[in-house]
Amino acid sequence: MKICTITCHDVYNHGASLQAYGLMKHLMNCGHEIEIIDYKPDYLSNHYNLLSIANPKWEKNIITKSIYLILKVPTRVLGLRRKKAFDRFTSKYLKVTKSRFTSNEELKKNIPYADAYICGSDQIWNTLHKNGKDPAFYLDFVPNEKIKASYAASFATDTISDEIKLMVKERVERLDGVGVREKSGVEILKRLGINRAVNVVDPVFLLDKEEWNNIGTREFKEEYILVYDFDNSMLVKKLAIEIAKEKGYKIYIINPGKLKYADRYFNFDGPDTFVSLVRNAQFIISNSFHAAVFSIIYEKDFLIVNRTEAINTRMRDLLDDLKMNGRLINENYKLNEILKKVDYKESKKILNEKITFSKKYLGDVLSRDHGVRNIL
Repeated sequence: MKICTITCHDVYNHGASLQAYGLMKHLMNCGHEIEIIDYKPDYLSNHYNLLSIANPKWEKNIITKSIYLILKVPTRVLGLRRKKAFDRFTSKYLKVTKSRFTSNEELKKNIPYADAYICGSDQIWNTLHKNGKDPAFYLDFVPNEKIKASYAASFATDTISDEIKLMVKERVERLDGVGVREKSGVEILKRLGINRAVNVVDPVFLLDKEEWNNIGTREFKEEYILVYDFDNSMLVKKLAIEIAKEKGYKIYIINPGKLKYADRYFNFDGPDTFVSLVRNAQFIISNSFHAAVFSIIYEKDFLIVNRTEAINTRMRDLLDDLKMNGRLINENYKLNEILKKVDYKESKKILNEKITFSKKYLGDVLSRDHGVRNIL
């Protein structure tokens, strides 16, 4: 079967790139021909734009704009090294359509051919951002006679605002299968009267660690704590320094910006290095959903801290589902408690059942007779 997926695959975020690869590779392993639609609307295309002005207060006049750019451009030029690392990953590992599309209307005019279309994974339905309101991420451009499904689409929050509920309801109702990444997403859709949504695992779980080892091939000689911190969190810093001192570990940081307390930084590296760093780490501390996911795949000792942004349902639901709530911590932690080895026996049993269910969901939705030849 020819399948097209659409997701936020090219936004220079480790988790976004790796989830796109995970779904693509699993479907390829099932014998399908896959392309990721190269969808880059303007709101997803501003990364590493040397002349963009992120803060409106600097746009008052040519003088303030010039001051802003003089301050920002030098660091942005350095950041292009990170862009190149991600672009190399995309070029090497992701099968992307030859044509790039920048809007739902463009897709409607020139629909990439496929027997089935899948939207997901990641935060494509996060309505706090423009992608969650973009009809393309609900497969609006796909004709009715084609198979249309979501896989592990995430709202990333517990609720959505009243003014967009009807829009979400109408778009999701068109889908032949509705797979969402968090159980909170299932509840959001139930409140909209959509009762057929199911909870499936993030697509990186569809591949085992042996397959991820083909991506993360880099080795590191030292014992280290890996920090991946979106918020410059004082709690993450405190934890890293305390555990490093207690255990004699180095601190490695993989972040776009440079935090000041590490022994080694990987702020210009791509997703393949991210996998390598998780695979080789002794301990992981993060506020990233995919740092938690890859820690679980590699059965690492790890801690997760809540983000300041209201998107913590992703991590909370994952850890709750796997009975690992103790890995999500706050300022009231006790060092001796959090340093206990993670027992994966029960969690892995639960996770394996969820993976089996998720693979069956994909197989079932792609096997439906919608006027295409079923070769699954």
